[in-house]
Amino acid sequence: MKLESLPKSKELKRRKIVGRGPGSGMGKTSTRGENGQKSRSGASISPWFQGGQSPLYRRIPKRGFKNTRFETKYATINLSDLNKFFNDGEVVTPEILKEKGIIKKQLSGIKVLASGNLEKKLTVKAQRFSSAAVTKIEAAGGKTEVI
Repeated sequence: MKLESLPKSKELKRRKIVGRGPGSGMGKTSTRGENGQKSRSGASISPWFQGGQSPLYRRIPKRGFKNTRFETKYATINLSDLNKFFNDGEVVTPEILKEKGIIKKQLSGIKVLASGNLEKKLTVKAQRFSSAAVTKIEAAGGKTEVI
């Protein structure tokens, strides 16, 4: 075995110790430079601050329409979840889903999606259904009801 064939060890890097005078190698200004806002103690400038000039987000014109205030959001549930939590012949309603803790909030309603397989005969009542979910529920012998 030769020295050059040994695996290299991680080199130890000396920790930077600042504010301890000229003998530390980081003396006098403690690596902060000479003058300016960033050299002062307690200086914290937000990353978007542009030195007092009018910031970019205020200079750019605001255009268009955002629908986020009026958008309808649905709590989604998959067929695989219905298969896990319900027995054959049961009725699935938004109230029961919330009671069992499957969904947290109803939001504007509940939408049933077709992810997974359904082997149980269920009557599912919800505000929305995907077309694939309706075909899978009916193929398993269940019913879908739009509230």
